[in-house]
Amino acid sequence: MTAETADGPRGTAAAVPLLSSAKPLAQDYDTALLDLDGVVYRGTDAVPHAAEALREAETHGMRRAYVTNNASRTPEAVAEHLNQLGVPAHAAEVVTSAQAAARMAHACVGDNGRVLVIGGAGLLEAVKELGLRPVASADDLPDVVVQGYSPDLGWKDLAEATYAVRAGVPWIATNADTTVPTARGIAPGNGTLVAAVRAASGVIPQVAGKPELPLHRESILRSGATRPLIVGDRLDTDIEGAIRGRTDSLLVLTGVTTIPDLLAAPPERRPSYIAEDLRGLLTTHVAPTRDGVNFVLGRTTAAVVSGQVVLHAHGDKMDAVRVMCAAVWDHDGDADAADALAALADLV
Repeated sequence: MTAETADGPRGTAAAVPLLSSAKPLAQDYDTALLDLDGVVYRGTDAVPHAAEALREAETHGMRRAYVTNNASRTPEAVAEHLNQLGVPAHAAEVVTSAQAAARMAHACVGDNGRVLVIGGAGLLEAVKELGLRPVASADDLPDVVVQGYSPDLGWKDLAEATYAVRAGVPWIATNADTTVPTARGIAPGNGTLVAAVRAASGVIPQVAGKPELPLHRESILRSGATRPLIVGDRLDTDIEGAIRGRTDSLLVLTGVTTIPDLLAAPPERRPSYIAEDLRGLLTTHVAPTRDGVNFVLGRTTAAVVSGQVVLHAHGDKMDAVRVMCAAVWDHDGDADAADALAALADLV
């Protein structure tokens, strides 16, 4: 699943970790494993160009899977939401952390195992899909506890989980995201609810969702991908998960990650490709090359001189972003890019 950088195989100490693709990514990779919020939609609205880009990517032969840490909704509900936004989707293309957590539970207890489900409809359906028996109380003697986000969870639910976990029942969390986006802003996510049970029980759960590998394996299994590309907007879940899974990745700048965040990314959170939005699936990508102290892409160069990023940008904003990343990452992210970012802002 790896590709070559300008200086060697990905995963080595290559000076330019960004990759080149002589073909559009939609032709170079067979399946896009797409994060949702910040990539395909933001709240109640589709991200600009997302629907059109995904349709065109399909004409190039690229299949898709929508891979989400959110375990509260069923795949059918997610697909319906996407279709309402004009984004092409079928329920079979949706892969959730609830499904990954249910598979972990099945591996732990087998068919007909009793699962204390602490979560919403998406988690309940995923547990039933694998032939497990959901229960609602620690008094029902569950074989495993599976906890996922739901806006309806309350103290009683967390107490039931705590009773079971303190009694020694294995505990699986769908994800550890501390926040969740809502129409009104950022709210506490599953990680905060998991933290409450952890504090009360003294136990650390197994985690299914990104950046851990169970959801990655689930998305490969369900999509049938042989050459996948992980597409996301977050360095700490999407990109770190891709690197852990030894899979190439595309970071889009339509969600959480800003350009300063990207420049400061440590090696374990650096993407293979960078694009402004999902139209990056439809283009070729050229990695910067080194020329002495400079990193060069087209007519744009960047270098770190005395701890400062010196950028000479001509034309394309994303070329400037890529050479800045190459220069700053070459110095372990330890460079002041303020002046270069100011120059970048002038490129429209």
